[in-house]
Amino acid sequence: MATQTTDRAVPPIGLREAKKQETRQLISDHATRLFIAQGFEQTTIAEIAAAARVAKKTVTNYFARKEDLALDHQEEFTATMAHAVAGRQPGQSALTALRRALQDAVAAQDPVAGFSGAPFARMIADSPTLTICLRGLHDQREHRLAQALAEATGTAPDDITVQTAAGLLGTVHRILFGRIQDLTLAGHSNDEIARTIGAEATQAFDLLEPALADYAA
Repeated sequence: MATQTTDRAVPPIGLREAKKQETRQLISDHATRLFIAQGFEQTTIAEIAAAARVAKKTVTNYFARKEDLALDHQEEFTATMAHAVAGRQPGQSALTALRRALQDAVAAQDPVAGFSGAPFARMIADSPTLTICLRGLHDQREHRLAQALAEATGTAPDDITVQTAAGLLGTVHRILFGRIQDLTLAGHSNDEIARTIGAEATQAFDLLEPALADYAA
């Protein structure tokens, strides 16, 4: 997303907030380690609290649901497509903005784009709860994309063109995310996956060009 240059310095984070972020990350790290070692369904909140040396209530204060401990970048994930549309260059279509954003994420082997590593990908694949949760996050991401497209085109979020465009673009991202996970589980390296997905993304987005080449430009 494009940012504006400012002369004002970003205020330093307070000690209390820094401590909260540190505690949250500590809990998340221990939870992920246990989920990978034992399985998501088999790991309890009490075990996570004990590993992080905090009270069980502390864990639930930071993470309302158990799956939030495993998928703790939900806001970033669900916002990526909407941010790409909102931050696109003047005259740039939504399709072009999303194509470039995905290409950048693949080149960077961004974990949020699916480059999570085999142990993490296996943890999700082996858990019905996390699989359902991830599906819901894809739905939320598509919904937020529809809102961004509606704002970009000056139409209502429930407009059929907005809904269709969001569905098509969201489906491409959903499929490519799944492909990254599948290739990861098949034992391919991140570099190999990035090369494969780069080519496949080009093919997938090219299929949408006839319909969406100028949409939201």
